[in-house]
Amino acid sequence: MRRDYLAVIARQQPLGDLVGQRILAERGVDVFDPELLREVMVEHADALVRWERGPEVFEELMGQSVLVTEGATWQRQRRMLMQAFTPRRVAGYAALMTEAAVAGLDAVRGGEVAMDGLFSHLTMDVISRTLFSTPIGDDTAVAAHAVQVLSETALAEMFWPFTLPDWLPLPGKAAKRRAQRLMHGLLAGHIAARRQSLQTGGESRSDLLGMLMTLRDEASGEALSAQEVYDQCMVSFQAGHETSATALLWWSWLLAAHPEAQARARAEVDAVLGGRVPTADDAGALPLLSATLKEAMRLYPPVAAMLTRRLTRDITLGGVRLPARTLIRVTPWLLHRDPRWWPHEPEGFRPERFMPDAPDEIPRGAYIPFGLGPRVCLGQHFAVLEMTLIAALLLQRFELSPVGHAAPKPRMAVTLRPEGGLSLRLSGRRPRPGP
Repeated sequence: MRRDYLAVIARQQPLGDLVGQRILAERGVDVFDPELLREVMVEHADALVRWERGPEVFEELMGQSVLVTEGATWQRQRRMLMQAFTPRRVAGYAALMTEAAVAGLDAVRGGEVAMDGLFSHLTMDVISRTLFSTPIGDDTAVAAHAVQVLSETALAEMFWPFTLPDWLPLPGKAAKRRAQRLMHGLLAGHIAARRQSLQTGGESRSDLLGMLMTLRDEASGEALSAQEVYDQCMVSFQAGHETSATALLWWSWLLAAHPEAQARARAEVDAVLGGRVPTADDAGALPLLSATLKEAMRLYPPVAAMLTRRLTRDITLGGVRLPARTLIRVTPWLLHRDPRWWPHEPEGFRPERFMPDAPDEIPRGAYIPFGLGPRVCLGQHFAVLEMTLIAALLLQRFELSPVGHAAPKPRMAVTLRPEGGLSLRLSGRRPRPGP
């Protein structure tokens, strides 16, 4: 499973919609039916907690953030943080997103471009400006490398029953320590500088860090602790950057490999924007561009697997009695490619599936790039707006074409990345004015 998790789970899918597996004393069940998935993740949400190994690993990287907490602590954090990620609040970040994207894309000269490096820079700059009102600057490359090191380390450690101490002279431990020190220094420096500014009479800012510092629990009036502010900044920086960069990476490959779809999406961008920088209000006026992004996340969901929960009590699912402590495993990669739910070319790139006039209705639970149930991704509105704005600006400036003919091979870390990276050929163009 550690070598090729998706292939192992894929071999179980033909056995049925609920497939049991036992590894030593651990019983797991893979759910391959959207209705059963909604039943367990939504209707039985109160019987689920996160698989312990995931939070143990992520807690080392991101502390006691909303990503790993459970029970009353998670409910309090989630309730408070939702105030910072409402669609209205997210729309207020659009100008920061486009500032980062314009600055990054203006520096691209075309030719053969390493797209993983480009999108890592753009999304990391977006999250830096959104969190701290500060461009990422020269820290981009080292920070992006640190995030990848921590992501790959986390996946490897999940397949072991416990994590060995980081001070041991074992392969990968030194790189993990360096990455953790770098990320801590980067974030802690920004937070300390903000606190110092406030203590000396500086004005509060409306960025995400400013909001985290001023959030109050509506029920108790309680604020986030200093450690909670740091932990939420860490999870926002790491998870918020990597998932968006990964989705854009696969999207760029798919458009390069399907020039007709690229041309249609570009024509829509040109017609709506007329060469100007997009705003939050424009996102809803670009249905075809949005459809290409959704289809890219269908074929290559950034979090392709590992949505694992443990039952805290017995439940009945699809007529089958599942005892407490059973692990429930969900694999979006397989749900998104199942011909039962995607009858027309399930392995093909067909953005029209997600157009408003699409003839086929997508079954509920068959498309879950941001998860499902109470723990659905808190930052999904942020991610969708960010990706739409960056994608529109990229198509305004460049035409994308493949380098070579072989499709990238997916490689699963915490997110699903192209093995060996992805390079595309970018040819500069001038935006055509709209009507």
